Parts: sequence; C-alpha cells; structure tokens
Amino acid sequence: MSVIIDENAGFCFGVVKAIAAAEERLEKTHQLYCLGDIVHNNVEVARLSHLGLQVIDHRQMEQLPGSTVLIRAHGEPPETYDQAHRLGISLIDATCPIVLALQKKIREGYEEMKSVGGQVVIFGKQGHAEVIGLNGQTQNSAIIVSSPDDIDAIDIRRPIRLYSQTTKSREEYNQLIANIEKRIADQHLPQSDFVAFNTICSRVANRAKQLEQFARSVDRLIFVSGINSSNGHYLFEYCRKVQPETRMISSAEELDRQWLQGAQCIGITGATSTPRWLMEQIKLQIES
Repeated sequence: MSVIIDENAGFCFGVVKAIAAAEERLEKTHQLYCLGDIVHNNVEVARLSHLGLQVIDHRQMEQLPGSTVLIRAHGEPPETYDQAHRLGISLIDATCPIVLALQKKIREGYEEMKSVGGQVVIFGKQGHAEVIGLNGQTQNSAIIVSSPDDIDAIDIRRPIRLYSQTTKSREEYNQLIANIEKRIADQHLPQSDFVAFNTICSRVANRAKQLEQFARSVDRLIFVSGINSSNGHYLFEYCRKVQPETRMISSAEELDRQWLQGAQCIGITGATSTPRWLMEQIKLQIES
C-alpha cells in the first residue's frame, strides 16, 4: 500500500496570509481576538486557540474597546470598520487581496446600478462570511443567488451586474449566466443591460482540474476538510464524481480502517482551508 498527499493541496494564499498575521501577533502578545473563525477548519482553529487566538463575534466586540482584532481572509462589510473606529479598536486586516478587489468592484457596480435603477446580484452562499462582506458594499441591497436555477428573485427588466463569491463553482456560475441570458432573450430585452464579471478565484477554479487528475491516480481518496467549509464541500463532491471511492474526514480520528483495507494506493487531499500539517498527520496515522 502506498499513501500520497496531493502536492497542490493546502491553504490558499489568503488563508496563509491571515494565519501568518495571527501567529506573528500571538508570538509577541500571546493573545489576539479574531472576528469569526480564522479559517473554516476546526482543527486549525483549535491549534491557534492554544496559542491564544480567541474567536469573537460583532456583539462581543462591543465589550472590547481599545483592543486589537484580526479581520480574517473572508473580509468584512464597511459597518465593521465603523464599529472598530467607534470603539477605538485596532484592526489587523488580513482580508484576502482577491476579496478586497472584489469588494471594490461590487462597490463600483452598486454606484453604477443605483444611478440607473439597476441591481447587483451576487452568486454565493447565503450567510457566508465573504458574502456578508460583499453585500455590505451595496448597503445590504444585493440579491443573493445560491443556485443557477434560483433566478426568480432577479428582475430581468432592470439592468444587472452579476458577481460571484470567490470560492464558488465556475461551472455553476457559467450555468447561472446562461440561464439569465436565456431569460433576457426570451423576453426580447437588451443583453447589454446584463454584465457578468469573472470573480471566482483562479486558485479555486484550477483546483478542480488538478483534483480530477489526482483523484483518477488513486483507488481510495481521503478528502480532508472542515465541515463548515463551502469550498471543501464543493471540491469533495467534485472528487466523488471522478473517484466514487472518496470519503470526507476532518481529523485523523475519523479514519475508517475497514474502508482502507485492500487499497493499493491511497490519496490524501483537501480544501483550500485545510492545513498541510493535518494531511501529513493523517498520512502517518494510515502508515502506522
């Protein structure tokens, strides 16, 4: 039996940047507040909590005037910055540069649509941290669409500017665009009123293709991900279509030894929110 770890697996750049910022601060102060889980991986969150990282929400932030708070890679709406300023809180802003650029783009689209009676539409998971931050750029007026078929909330007769959460499926986003274009054509409306922006992170989009090759090269695939990772669930389902013998776990304790029996080659991969050290730990557990 051989056990191999996907060479392309591990944290994306934005998560690496956020965790490095947290570790740097914790090394000096041994305490830091983070607004929400720094990454959607419970094992990594537990590791950082042992170093002194404390997860808080906006309500708890009200009780911490003058403190220092980390903004994670997912980003935050403008209201959070206003709240921090009011409370005299110092922010360590670790928002992913790709998310920051998307926030700016949506803000510009919102101003454009406001002047012509149009609408901003965001393809994303309702309630997801990144989507909350993106919607905040529109004063929370954007239409959130979670499925390619979920377009009844969009008024096709009004101008549309469409954006996607950075970690969504490119295939589903393209299908949503096609569905909107078809409805516009069916109602004989001008296509020029509809503009869709390519805002999916290339790291996420390229991961699907990389994963397909890796999944085909093994006869058992262990997908490591936190249960709250949107990116993790998408990539796991993608892997399972390619390699039916795929299982998702979040820690080494969840390994099923019986399922591994008879395997010639076991592959280990994960979401862009899965730490490399956790995959190494799982590999050692299997080999032992």
